[in-house]
Amino acid sequence: MTLEEKQSKLESTLKDYQSTIVAFSGGVDSAYLAFVAHRVLGERALAVTAVSPSLASFQRGDALSFAREYGFRHEVIQTEEMADSNYVANPPNRCYFCKEELFAKLKTLADQRGYRTVSYGVNVDDLGDFRPGQEAASKFGVQAPLVEAGLKKAEIRSLSRTLNLNTWDHPASACLSSRIPYGMMVTVDKLEAIDRGEDALHRLGFRQVRVRHHGEIVRIEISPDEMSRALQLDMAGEFTRIFKSLGFRYVTLDLEGYRQGALNEVLEMLPGKRS
Repeated sequence: MTLEEKQSKLESTLKDYQSTIVAFSGGVDSAYLAFVAHRVLGERALAVTAVSPSLASFQRGDALSFAREYGFRHEVIQTEEMADSNYVANPPNRCYFCKEELFAKLKTLADQRGYRTVSYGVNVDDLGDFRPGQEAASKFGVQAPLVEAGLKKAEIRSLSRTLNLNTWDHPASACLSSRIPYGMMVTVDKLEAIDRGEDALHRLGFRQVRVRHHGEIVRIEISPDEMSRALQLDMAGEFTRIFKSLGFRYVTLDLEGYRQGALNEVLEMLPGKRS
């Protein structure tokens, strides 16, 4: 199918839903889905952003400003995944417990408000990655309209650009807990340090970053096309100042640079974890 045919398929799928709550993080995929759902369903679409310590502060701001700019219905709810010991223990399927909390609340909200479906922005490319959250989506009957339309990440970016959505070229984003290696406990203090560290890097002008929390050690990932600037001696001093002020004893820069799902690399050494 052409891009136009895939977008038409998405619109017809949303029409078939009749009404939907969209899980809206403010990222590329959920922003595109929320926009199209509003265009197709109007008041019968509601975008909902879940706020918790694992949501980066810039993501919440992006979600709020995007909803205001494009004029669709939007609400914010609180989720309590940090109260779940399974989530806090940070096993390889941590994302399942986060999405279980999210989708349970969105399903309850949909039932209370009379929305026929809950949908989220998983795309075709996501199906080939280790995504335990998809199991939680199946448990609660959450719809994946971008997958039904056959849309891949690059195609969503292209369609978003055509629609003049300011998210079309936003860097990939994920919850802050994904910066903590599996098996290391997730705590509010760690999430706050990660959030403040990434915000500081953005303020320095770096666009695609990850702050990986390894206890006393921070491992900074910078996009390869920004690495030359990160390797400057004066920048090393800035990194040291920022991250020692956040409580890290050792400050490191990952020379491989940013790559999506870096912490999942260890799963290849854990038999059965990717099954």
